[in-house]
Formats: sequence, C-alpha cells, structure tokens
Amino acid sequence: MAAEASESEPALQELMREAEISLLECKVCFEKFGHRQQRRPRNLSCGHVVCLACVAALAHPRTLALECPFCRRACRGCDTSDCLPVLHLIELLGSALRQSPAAHRAAPSTPGALTCHHTFGGWGTLVNPTGLALCPKTGRVVVVHDGRRRVKIFDYGGGCAHQFGEKGDAAQDIRYPVDVTITNDCHVVVTDAGDRSIKVFDFFGQIKLVIGGQFSLPWGVETTPQNGIVVTDAEAGSLHLLDVDFAEGVLRRTEKLQAHLCSPRGVAVSWLTGAIAVLEHPLALGTGVCSTRVKVFSSSMQLVGQVDTFGLSLYFPSKITASAVTFDHQGNVIVADTSGPAIFCLGKPEEFPVPKCIITSTQFTKENSLLVLDTASHSIKVYKVDWG
Repeated sequence: MAAEASESEPALQELMREAEISLLECKVCFEKFGHRQQRRPRNLSCGHVVCLACVAALAHPRTLALECPFCRRACRGCDTSDCLPVLHLIELLGSALRQSPAAHRAAPSTPGALTCHHTFGGWGTLVNPTGLALCPKTGRVVVVHDGRRRVKIFDYGGGCAHQFGEKGDAAQDIRYPVDVTITNDCHVVVTDAGDRSIKVFDFFGQIKLVIGGQFSLPWGVETTPQNGIVVTDAEAGSLHLLDVDFAEGVLRRTEKLQAHLCSPRGVAVSWLTGAIAVLEHPLALGTGVCSTRVKVFSSSMQLVGQVDTFGLSLYFPSKITASAVTFDHQGNVIVADTSGPAIFCLGKPEEFPVPKCIITSTQFTKENSLLVLDTASHSIKVYKVDWG
C-alpha cells in the first residue's frame, strides 16, 4: 500500500499543478485567483472568468463597458459576479495548494534543465501571435500578432515599449503578419501573407521598404550575421537571400538559395557557423496528412543533415510535429514541438540528429535564455538554465 501511495504522489502533484494553471489562474494577467478583493474570480456575462483587477482594467472608467478578451462579446463591468465554482475549488484544494510551492522548492532540479522564470503578454495584450524576434542591440522582444497594431515591442521585463504597423490594405499597412526578424542595425522585417510581401520598418515604426511581386507566399524570415535577410516561400518551395540597404530603403539583390523545398516555413541561421535550418511541411504520401521535416544546410548551402517526423518517432514514442526552429549559441538545432508540447535539441548539424527533450517561435538571448512564443496562451515565456 505504501508503494502504491508513493507511486500515485507524482501523478497527484501533476494534477494539482494542472488545476492551478488551467482553472485557478486568470488567463489575462496570469495571477492566481484568490479571496483577496483584486484577485477574486469574476464571471463575465458571456461566461468567461477573469480576476476583478482585470475587469477594472478592461472596463471603460465612465461607462464601465468592456469587451471580453476571449470571445469579444460586449458586457458591463458592473454586471459581473463572483465565480463560485472557482472560489469553492480554491477552498477545497486550499491546504494542498499551500503545500505545493514548498514541495516544488524542496524537489531537486535537474542540473542543466531549462525552467520558466518569467511570462508576459497574454490574451488582449497579444492576439494570436505568429512570430517572435529579439533585438540584438537593445534586448527588446518584438512580436507580430493579429491586433489592431500588428507589431508590438516589449522590454525584457515584459512591458510594452512601442507598437506600430496598422491593420489595413494600404501598402505600408500589415494585412496578415506571419514572421518577424530584427536586423543588426535594428530594422524590423515582417513577412505579410496578406499581400505576399516583405515590409521593412525602422525600430520606431516608419516604413522603409516594401518588397512585393517576388514571392508566392513569404513565410519565415531571419537575419544573417552579414545583415542579409533569408526568407522562405511556402507556396513556391524556395529559400531566398535578400541584400538590402536598410538605411536607404533599397533592395540591392535577391538570390535564390534553394528551389525544391516542400512547403518551407520556419527558418533559422546559426551565428556561430552560418548554417541555415529550414522547417518543411510535406504531405505524407497517400494520407494527405501534413508531416514536418528539418533540413540543415551549411553556409555554402550544402545539405548536411535532415530528419522528419518518422525519423524523430524512432527516438520518441509520441509523434513530433515541429512548429519552429532556431540555433543555440553552441550551434545546436532547437525545434519546438506542438504535439507534446515540448522543445527538443537535435544536436549539431554534423552529428544530426541526437534529439534530447529540453523543455513550446523560439529565440536565444545573449544570456543564453530561451524565449518561447506560446500561441496557446498568447504569451512569451522566458526559460533559463538551472545549473543546480
């Protein structure tokens, strides 16, 4: 009996953790619900639940009108009510929840493991984010999303420093942003699937250049160490290198690096070796099901390694569906898995693949922190290595 109890304890702790995250946390501010006035869970008229502090922040100060940050239905702040099921659940799990943090602190961490140290964004601040980039000079985080202003710039603490890129049909507007990168001289480059163009802004949001008419469906975009821009064309199955004079807003040259890729989307460049990783989404033969494949090319565009969904299944019992790719500072290939969800290190291209699960678009900072764009929670998560 004692053995059975000890075996069930980890499962119970995991269940408690899921309850805290999924049920007992405000999905707008990510604060834990509680009986304190500002953190009391409130029912909106549409049925969604947020904390009282977020109701006050979202409601118009005079009319008290607000829009649900989840379903966009209109309601009034004065029409909200306490969410009794959540309050009862807090009371029911109260003692276990109070013990949970201490248990987590007492549990030894695995040296070298990545742990989440900070989260920012959230629904309303970000709406269906699609791309993430880190400014190499300022350390600020740039995200493209489906908000009224498509480009949002955060300081590293998570505060919104600036936003631009109006939603609209004008040439300088952004219709449907897919990905973003920051150049070495702090220009913001966005792939726009709406008008199939690439748009370049300075860091303050002034349009510098619109590159249209050259791509069928521009998707992933990344900056090279030489300040060039690599772009995948998902519909044409190609990879391009753009040489741009950003100060003058002039496209100097376009070079097609690869022409026979299968629906390429994500792309990453290693600043250590110049290698380029491309994430493909080919259709599995005879099934119509989309799989994923990671290809790594050397700086001279020689194929040095590749692995697909089937190949990764030989290492892991579950299906791996790669959604983003990047390199760390040692030149290892890192992919995000949406099926898990998890993040995997596939090793260096010359030993590719040697997959290891390390933690769900991704970016490494100078401090070797990992930035993860979690589209499910519309947030950015900052992971750091815990060396024990």
